[in-house]
Amino acid sequence: MQPVDTHVQDVQALLNTTMVDQPYLPTRRTALKTALGVGYAAAVMPELAHSAVYTPGDDLVQAEVVVNVNGFNMPVYRSQPKGDGPFPVVLVLSEVFGVHEYIVDVTRRFAKLGYMALAPELFMRHGDAQGYAAMADLFKEVINKVRDEQVMADLDAVVAWAGQNGGDTNRLGVTGFCWGGRQVWLYAAHQPKVKAAVAWYGRLVGDVSERTPKHPINVAAFLNAPVLGLYGGADTGIGLNTVALMQNTLASSTNNPAALASRFVVFDNAPHAFHADYRPSYRAEAAQAGWSQCVQWMSYHGVK
Repeated sequence: MQPVDTHVQDVQALLNTTMVDQPYLPTRRTALKTALGVGYAAAVMPELAHSAVYTPGDDLVQAEVVVNVNGFNMPVYRSQPKGDGPFPVVLVLSEVFGVHEYIVDVTRRFAKLGYMALAPELFMRHGDAQGYAAMADLFKEVINKVRDEQVMADLDAVVAWAGQNGGDTNRLGVTGFCWGGRQVWLYAAHQPKVKAAVAWYGRLVGDVSERTPKHPINVAAFLNAPVLGLYGGADTGIGLNTVALMQNTLASSTNNPAALASRFVVFDNAPHAFHADYRPSYRAEAAQAGWSQCVQWMSYHGVK
């Protein structure tokens, strides 16, 4: 799979965009402490699209499980085939809205293919990401408090749990969307067990801080597994200039086979969040092609 030539352009930073505050609209979702993945996050309800995909899971094992991380009980949504396994494991990392219905449906899509798919609620220490109707409040009160170091520890704990509960962690993959897409790059550089990773439109560069000491561009030379980056050519938040910069950084990491094997696919005219079938940004053709690339990438690199 070869890198795609892109047109380099300057665009505004994704995190500078805002949404109009909207009142909370009730869904069939209950409190997070009761159930993950039931209904959609409040912030997306005003623009919820009719194209949302539902994957039946009658033939699967589905449940919220709890993973202990140094005394903190973190909810994780699990979907997997019936049977004893061991199953290849894929971590599914959410956007800023947490483990709502879309993310849970993605876990079912992987489970249908034979994976144990695990979606951890990585924001729970700071609040219920699904319950905020205003994006500004969501970032201020929850997202901007999450430390990369803690995310890595949480994911390590999920991997350990998987290994003790029917997952084959020697066949470990990770994928994620937007906020989770950025974490995919970081985790591929952090966890030696990762065999393949797929980052959907995750931010590649940014300001360094105590909370975010490194960004994907800073860890490109330290990847433990090849990463497939799926990005939109019309993304007004993640500039294609940063994609080109990351491509160059990967290509110059000559002592790292995983970096050299990493690839980007840029979908022309696709906006940010083009895989998010519950939002107006959804582009079916790009989403379906990206999903096919994702599944093939996992298989080719030995996750399944």
